[in-house]
Amino acid sequence: MDLKQLEYFVNVVDLGGFSRAARLLGVAQPAVSRQVRSLEVELRQTLLLRNGRGATPTEAGKRLLAHARGILQQVDRARAEVDEIKGAPVGRVVVGLPPTLARLITAPIVREFRRRYPRASLSIVEGLSSHIHEWLQVGRIDVGLLYNPAPSPAIESRPLLEEPLCFVTRPARGAATRPFPLRELPRHPLIIPSRPNAIRMLVETRLAALGLKPQVAMEIDAVSAILELVAEGHGDAVLSPRALHGADIARRLMSREIVRPRLATTLSIATSSQRPSTPLQRATVALIESAARRTVAS
Repeated sequence: MDLKQLEYFVNVVDLGGFSRAARLLGVAQPAVSRQVRSLEVELRQTLLLRNGRGATPTEAGKRLLAHARGILQQVDRARAEVDEIKGAPVGRVVVGLPPTLARLITAPIVREFRRRYPRASLSIVEGLSSHIHEWLQVGRIDVGLLYNPAPSPAIESRPLLEEPLCFVTRPARGAATRPFPLRELPRHPLIIPSRPNAIRMLVETRLAALGLKPQVAMEIDAVSAILELVAEGHGDAVLSPRALHGADIARRLMSREIVRPRLATTLSIATSSQRPSTPLQRATVALIESAARRTVAS
């Protein structure tokens, strides 16, 4: 197995076919086919299902894909770290952000990154905390902001700040905005992310301590879709107040702080403990930490 085989395989999967991958790589299509076929022979597994419309990964291909991405990114990091001896930080860093923060801090982070590190590149992906945790483990991202990370020997995390959670619903005529007691939550059908989402796990754990459990109406793993469904009257939600900030749909919703006991999530910054960090990655961590603190404090 060599790097060229992995690079060609990842490009075929990402682009959905051999001809598209060949055009991107600037090589003949038979060369791409040979490299991928050699990889399949070496691993004694069919990695791609070929058809008239392109190619899709088999189950074995999907498992290899996660490893291949991590290997290729680690090689890029090694090259970048060696190149940094020449001067200003270079290379590429990939950051994972939760949706409620992504729309608020992505632009400030990108502007500051480009100002400080003009020779380096930054990529930002958005996902729920459970996805960010998984992406850190497989090497898809280098740095992640996530809520209530589960302890893992593969992840190093540091708490940044605490965010309260609120009960989000449609405003009713004469509705009060007073705090919402946690004990009342089981009376309301919830639109909530699936396990192991940080908010879902926190709600279930705190209610269980009171001998209660939530009434789950729908499991939806996208904050924007949750807000839309709540506005349409399909149920209520438990979210950070920041989920409503700057959203057009916020005019159709109201939020009440959850109390007795108060619900809050801890925002942490995390990196992989299994891969060495580069100077560029460490500088990016400091940049993100500063941006997150400024945004939440504002």
